[in-house]
Amino acid sequence: MKRKYLFLTLLAFIITFSSCDKNFVKINTNPVLANDLDPVYQFSNAQQASVIPSYHYQGEIVQQIITPFGGVLEGGNRNTVNENNANATFDQLFTGSIRNLVDIINKLKNTPSRSNLYNMARLWKAYCFQNLVDTYGDVPYFDAGKGFIGSTYLPKYDDQKLIYDDLVKEYKEATDALTEGKDVVSGDLFYKGNIAQWKKLGNSLLLRIGMRYTKIDEAKAKSIAAIAVDAGRGGLMESNNDNAFIQYNAVYNNGTSSLLLGGERANYYIGKPFIDFLKSTNDPRLQFISVKYANPSNPLETAGVADTNPADQLGMPYGYDETSISTAPDYPGKNGSAFNYSQFNRATVARIDATRFLMTYAQTQLLLAEANQRGYVSTGMAKDYYEKAVRAHMAQTGLYGMDVNINSSLQDNYLQQPGIAFEPAMAIEQINEQYWIASVFIWEEAWANFRRSGFPQLAPINYQGADPSVNTPSAGGFIHRLPYPLREKSVNTANVVEATSRMGGDNLGVRIFWDK
Repeated sequence: MKRKYLFLTLLAFIITFSSCDKNFVKINTNPVLANDLDPVYQFSNAQQASVIPSYHYQGEIVQQIITPFGGVLEGGNRNTVNENNANATFDQLFTGSIRNLVDIINKLKNTPSRSNLYNMARLWKAYCFQNLVDTYGDVPYFDAGKGFIGSTYLPKYDDQKLIYDDLVKEYKEATDALTEGKDVVSGDLFYKGNIAQWKKLGNSLLLRIGMRYTKIDEAKAKSIAAIAVDAGRGGLMESNNDNAFIQYNAVYNNGTSSLLLGGERANYYIGKPFIDFLKSTNDPRLQFISVKYANPSNPLETAGVADTNPADQLGMPYGYDETSISTAPDYPGKNGSAFNYSQFNRATVARIDATRFLMTYAQTQLLLAEANQRGYVSTGMAKDYYEKAVRAHMAQTGLYGMDVNINSSLQDNYLQQPGIAFEPAMAIEQINEQYWIASVFIWEEAWANFRRSGFPQLAPINYQGADPSVNTPSAGGFIHRLPYPLREKSVNTANVVEATSRMGGDNLGVRIFWDK
């Protein structure tokens, strides 16, 4: 009897378990919680997250922004390693952009009906990885972003040269694969899915990566540039309407502006080399970029008189800290907790809703001017591209604000000045000095182009407590890359050690492969 009872009990259990198993997924699925992400939303998030904070290192290395303070603000202002600030690009791009972009590509690789979104994701993934390589050198690439897809939690670090080769391929193939009449990606933050503009962005990025090779392989630079400018493939950016940017508003604020308007408003200033260059060339942009407030420590509403007279602007010199700055030549003193040096204008370029540009028509025209001057591109004239670029940057209303008008007369006068008027013998220098200006607030690109071109000719910061790697003969007093996060070194140790060995070290003085 007991055996019969046990048998019936076991049978009932098996039947019950089998029944539960049949509905396991349904029972364990939350009916109101999203179980998958729409790739369009992921793409928008990836675009937004690709705006990295670049004022701690990149902007200070190219000497456009500076703080004299150390501690949590320290970095490029003193040529030192600050773990939290050096990690910013690595952390934000891998967790905020690349993870989403890799997932989109994986989801849509076999979905022809969404091929435009698939190829936009490929293009923007290449953009993000180029930024990572330009910042750190070797990084996880071929296995990156696959933690959720293939449980690859400790990806290997790939050779930066091989990554660049694949980025060139991705820029070209993804641009060519974009097709009018297929899926319209309305959630695209740049162009609302406009394919013609995406093709121009893809080709402009291809030209930019091609020009990275000018120091090490001119033949390669020329061949990539020739592909990028081929009008049959969609052409390059044609006007400021083609700029790739993130637009902010009163609710969704520009992160850098929030810093400059908020708690750090008394701590950040414009670098002396940038102010001096704009003043010495009578640049009409200076009056809209720079300001000296009567009460610089106060919020904009109570900051008092805003002096934008170019003659009164004074940039903060590099190489000093908050104490020694008082010994600097032309030291202007303090007003409360703030120094009386020029700051970025909080009503124009540092507005809370200021546009954050990522790739612009002005930059593209300058790259084209240099490519033409070097003989890589035969169409057009370098002088014309150069002048179009300067005019375009002066007309970037999203940068300065809608009420700013640098009219054609001011533009003409500027372009006719000695030193600014195009001179073939000085063309490479002139073009890249203008690229420096056109990349204000796009400091990751300003830093990359400074390393590639050597212009503008900046003096080393020479801070007494600088990291020794910066002062080696090969580094020449400048930061050439940022070190890997300590988290990576402690968790993904073997792969980091391999990459470090391949590059010749993990310090501020190690050069990226194209920066030799």
